[in-house]
Amino acid sequence: MNDAAKEGMSDQIASETPRRRGPLRRLYDWVLSWADSRYGLTALATISFAESSFFPIPPDVLQIAMSVARPARSFLYAAVSTVASVAGGVAGWAIGWGLWSALAPWFFRYVPGFSTEKFDFVERLYQANAGWAIFSAAFTPIPYKIFTIAAGVCSVPLLTLVISSVLGRGARFFLVAAVMRLFGVRARDFLDRYLEVVTIGLGLLLVGGFLVVGWLAK
Repeated sequence: MNDAAKEGMSDQIASETPRRRGPLRRLYDWVLSWADSRYGLTALATISFAESSFFPIPPDVLQIAMSVARPARSFLYAAVSTVASVAGGVAGWAIGWGLWSALAPWFFRYVPGFSTEKFDFVERLYQANAGWAIFSAAFTPIPYKIFTIAAGVCSVPLLTLVISSVLGRGARFFLVAAVMRLFGVRARDFLDRYLEVVTIGLGLLLVGGFLVVGWLAK
């Protein structure tokens, strides 16, 4: 067998070998699998709720896929995402409040450099800017879950969380709905191609947020 034939066979084997998918991609595909299910709307609500406190894949992924299949229902999907996400934000607030109430004495006693003075400073800073901070996280790729949990930790009024979340999440999901009505499959293909890049960007934003909080607390 000559070199050209060997090279051609190698290319064929490589093309036929399935690419290994990481856990994030498998989770992403699992979310997408609900788009063609009769339980798609329930899945959208559940994922929107869970993403506001712990789930890593944003509900936009499923909302977009469902909107491609049924464009006329794009704004219904946006409404479901908004309501469920805000409810999940309230759950995130409760998680933050409950965990901090239980763990605060341990943090102040055993974590080096973690003092009540520093925490009080960060808490006052967050409370003074909570409305804009939560709205920004709800609307942009900044991890919304971090801000819902932090709102509970810092005793941000629940009404502030709800109003800011309704405005931010509503604007985001209804913007997605409008884009899907206008661009359809092209918008979905962009997200599918650049999922890893978007996820890395979110991770950098998360790390940057912790660094900023640490700098402010000095």
